[in-house]
Amino acid sequence: MVIFWLSVVIVVISLVTSFGGLAAAERLTEKRLQTLTSVASGLLLGSALLVVLPEGFHMVMDEDGFAYSPLILGVAVAAGFVFMLVLESMGLSHAVHEEHHGHEEGHGHGHVHHPASGSVMSIGLSMHAIGDGLAIGAATASGETSISLLVAFGVLVHRVPAALSLGVFSSHEAATRRSIVGGFALFALATPVGAIVANLLLDGADESLVGLVLLFSAGTFIYVTTVDTLPSVHNPETGPRAARMVVASAALFTAALLLLNANGLLKHTHGEHDHGQHGHSEHDEEELDHSEHDHSDHDEEELDHEGHDH
Repeated sequence: MVIFWLSVVIVVISLVTSFGGLAAAERLTEKRLQTLTSVASGLLLGSALLVVLPEGFHMVMDEDGFAYSPLILGVAVAAGFVFMLVLESMGLSHAVHEEHHGHEEGHGHGHVHHPASGSVMSIGLSMHAIGDGLAIGAATASGETSISLLVAFGVLVHRVPAALSLGVFSSHEAATRRSIVGGFALFALATPVGAIVANLLLDGADESLVGLVLLFSAGTFIYVTTVDTLPSVHNPETGPRAARMVVASAALFTAALLLLNANGLLKHTHGEHDHGQHGHSEHDEEELDHSEHDHSDHDEEELDHEGHDH
């Protein structure tokens, strides 16, 4: 049920912000989009490093330590990072960047320049959105509602500037209304589909496998945050402001997590069932030992009694 409502929220927010970007294209300047992207990147980075990554490591732990070697765990994170890099190299870019050129009319809106068409842009964003869905699906499969909500929050806040940028980009494309709506719908549905499929595949799977998927997702998150933020940070005009936005949003997210944790809202529940079964087994063994001990004492008493009568 959690994944159903998360899917509904994701679809609604994606469509609303995409059409909002289309309608407000002339008012959404490059600076505003960069600010939104920087804030969202900080939140997504916090989600990757403070939620998804630790939860992945937690789930691959068993009573003997890690279920996999440290190298395998590192490979899982690196695989997510490289996966996104490959998508970028194929032209399926996640970020929609604008280059600002002043208009003679003076309204200050930047032209959108991108080598891809609107449909290719929608496909690229949707491919990345499926990766986001993988993270949400794995989180829900872990059975941790609080973790699922935090991962979904990180995905959603980063989705807003991406959807707005998609809407702005689409407003500059000589495309039909039908194709634009189709692109928005594809982008909106990609994450829920990825989340539901991942949840179905991982439901009942070994916790260590779910943990590996979360580590893979952490790698994708880290790539997206760095790629979306680095162009602005490396620009001497926008760099200081972008860096401040990323750090500030990441710090606020960290403070919120610490507050939730202090109030016991981030307690882990998976593994407690196994622990309970283990405790029950130990209790049964103690009762069995006690029963055998009593039975042995009783037999010895009967044997002594028979010898005495004889």
